[in-house]
Amino acid sequence: MNVLITGGAGFIGSHLADKLLEKGHRVCAMDNLSTGNLSNIEPLMDHPRFSFVPGSILDESLMRELIDESDMIYHLAAAVGVKYIMENPLKTIQINVRGTEILLELASVKKQRVLIASTSEVYGKNGAVPYKETSDRLMGATSAYRWSYACTKALDEFLALAYWDEKKLPAVIVRFFNTCGVRQTGRYGMVVPRFVEQALKGEPLIVHGDGTQSRCFTDVSDAVRAVVLLMENSSTPGEVFNIGGIQEIAIRALAERVIQLTGSRSSIQHIPYEEVYGVGFEDMKRRIPDITKIKQYVGWEPQVSVDELLLKVINYYRH
Repeated sequence: MNVLITGGAGFIGSHLADKLLEKGHRVCAMDNLSTGNLSNIEPLMDHPRFSFVPGSILDESLMRELIDESDMIYHLAAAVGVKYIMENPLKTIQINVRGTEILLELASVKKQRVLIASTSEVYGKNGAVPYKETSDRLMGATSAYRWSYACTKALDEFLALAYWDEKKLPAVIVRFFNTCGVRQTGRYGMVVPRFVEQALKGEPLIVHGDGTQSRCFTDVSDAVRAVVLLMENSSTPGEVFNIGGIQEIAIRALAERVIQLTGSRSSIQHIPYEEVYGVGFEDMKRRIPDITKIKQYVGWEPQVSVDELLLKVINYYRH
């Protein structure tokens, strides 16, 4: 099968390419390299069933050509990372909304199966955890750019579901919860690689806020396994699925664990959100997924613990 991965040189995209090649598919990875990196897919460049196409999902002519040649599409291309989003609000909206609209419109012609990568951010400030796919969303003010990403990804979901309802495009939507692992960079605010790099360098681990905010981290191998299972299952089109870990950990505790596992002498330093992202930044205290639905549909649940995930990242950065 010919598979197109948008954002294929990114963190999740490159791991997905590995997995799909293992399963015998032909894989085309396209990426504009704004946040992706060629080093992520360098080992694949000589693979006979792999190809890389540089370009933007906003390039309608290129997208038409690539989609026409594909049997299945994993749409991972997006503006990602809190830091990147806060610094590039207009680009974030254009890429996440218009890019997805172009892809869905073109894919609807031949009805290729499409996976739309969304995010746990769509739940916003809803404090009623764990989040079910049907949970209400609570967004902040439009003057706070923090929420533009969540709104664009929610609109992507609405678009995909509308194409499924009206044009029978077999679209599957997944909401990733803090996916981490080998190849991820801390450049755009991702906390695990940032903490690991700081610890290995003996620098203070910078915790934003008081560190009591908690998350559930997902190893990228678990996330990739989930999306492949969902795309292979005939009952998943038109549905939304949470993909996330089940071990909740506070960010301060995460920093402490990284220091322990690296044997670092680093300290922990707290910095107010305003100093990092500007006045008015809002964060969620807890973000925990309910994964009952994905278990019921494809039998998926995470296999990698938080400590195993951290050790993978630590060993990656050490080497």
